[in-house]
Amino acid sequence: MSQVKATRRLILKSSLAVGLGAASTAAATFAQANPQTQIPTTWDESTDILIVGSGFAGLAAAAAAAREGSKVIILEKMPTIGGNSIIDAGDMCAVGTPQQKEKNVKDSPELLAADMMRNGLFLNDPKKVKFVSEHAHDNYEWLVNEIGVEFMPVVGFTGGHSVPRAVTAKNGSGSGIINPLADYLAKQGIKPRIRNYVETIYRDDSGRVVGLKVREGYRFPKEGSGKVKNIQARKAVILCHGGFGADVKYRSLLDPKLTEIFLTTNQPGATAEMWREAARIGGMIIQADWIQCTPWNNPLEKGMGNTWNFGQYVAGEAGVWVNTLGKRFVNENANRKIRADAILVEQGKGLKAIAVANKAASASLEGRRPGFMEKSVKDGLIKEYPTLDALAADWKMPPEALKETVSQINTYFEEGKDPQFGRIVKGLKPMKEGPWYAMEMSPKVHHCMGGLATTVDGKVLDVSTLEPIPGLYAAGEATGGTHGAVRMGTNAILDCLVNGRAAGKAAATQN
Repeated sequence: MSQVKATRRLILKSSLAVGLGAASTAAATFAQANPQTQIPTTWDESTDILIVGSGFAGLAAAAAAAREGSKVIILEKMPTIGGNSIIDAGDMCAVGTPQQKEKNVKDSPELLAADMMRNGLFLNDPKKVKFVSEHAHDNYEWLVNEIGVEFMPVVGFTGGHSVPRAVTAKNGSGSGIINPLADYLAKQGIKPRIRNYVETIYRDDSGRVVGLKVREGYRFPKEGSGKVKNIQARKAVILCHGGFGADVKYRSLLDPKLTEIFLTTNQPGATAEMWREAARIGGMIIQADWIQCTPWNNPLEKGMGNTWNFGQYVAGEAGVWVNTLGKRFVNENANRKIRADAILVEQGKGLKAIAVANKAASASLEGRRPGFMEKSVKDGLIKEYPTLDALAADWKMPPEALKETVSQINTYFEEGKDPQFGRIVKGLKPMKEGPWYAMEMSPKVHHCMGGLATTVDGKVLDVSTLEPIPGLYAAGEATGGTHGAVRMGTNAILDCLVNGRAAGKAAATQN
């Protein structure tokens, strides 16, 4: 047996043992510490399906449930809809699209699934991976033909994928998907209720989830604000509340290095109260300490910003990443964890990670983000230089080392092979002439790979029985198992939409 296979088997065996032990402990703790919540004798309002969260997963779940004839209410604690989804860059993983066919990209659900499992370190649930990958094409078709989403005629390459799969909403933002979904639902009389904070999940004596205690008129982050209202869910509650990337206290308990020193790409409402409440009523949470940091964010910008596009789609696709010694240190198109960890190692040495490319390399991005480079340079977020010597001097790099690195990567582009880090470089053009561009990159907390354990159709599992909790479903970043250790770029939208629709349909039909 090879050392790699032996190590992998040992890791899987150890993880299983730890997971089963943790489940038993959690079940015992829940039984001792969580007496039954008093169910209201009368309800202020009733509906078939109650959905928590108005991002990709929540709106997709609502669309699917409404299609099955269910009455739906969507609750959103923030003053606007969309959560992290609406500030997303609008890049979605899809298979078999016209954009891929135009570029003669050979792809398949099986190849996508293999990429997901490999990047997830085989901690993914294979059934979930198969389900998501098999629906990567019909999800695209549903968005275009039924919801009315418009995508750009280009296809991009993002970290962890073995072929280009990223299609981008026409307006270059997650709002290009959220807004058409919201319009689609509005035509059916469904409008997300903003400023509605979920305080309690009601689970009755039979073990069924029957409704929610909500604070209507909530003012984030003011605890106790809003008027209490009890809403009954005749069929089901669907949790689509997303992750906790902005909750420093919660995330640092799971991953102690992720203190307030780390910025986040998330909107301020990405906090953990629904994670805690779902756990309180017995929802099993898995792999919650697998928290993803993005590698390519600009430390000069708050949140996600915009210039990460340069790090990913310009320097990551057609340029080079170097440290301030002028040397490459990672595969520029590896998955996010590999690249973020590599940058953290360089920072630990007192070095910075710099994305470098020339004007020609930025051409593909201009097709997705017109005027992006000009604006970013004007705003001082990306720097422009006439020569590599000028670039090196500004970043205090040894100029000869930088020029040698650029010459080396150009050779790899010409030969179509990267023997140094194994990057996919076929079809890339050497960077010969300026102007040159550079930007510092620093990791930010981005995505929670773990979450509630669910069946393929979104039923939440009980930690004490490992069976579905009647009346409780979940989808999107609130759940675990789809991505394993690493979520590949553009896979969040795919995950949320596919699994949101599955949970909505299952909840409405009680499959």
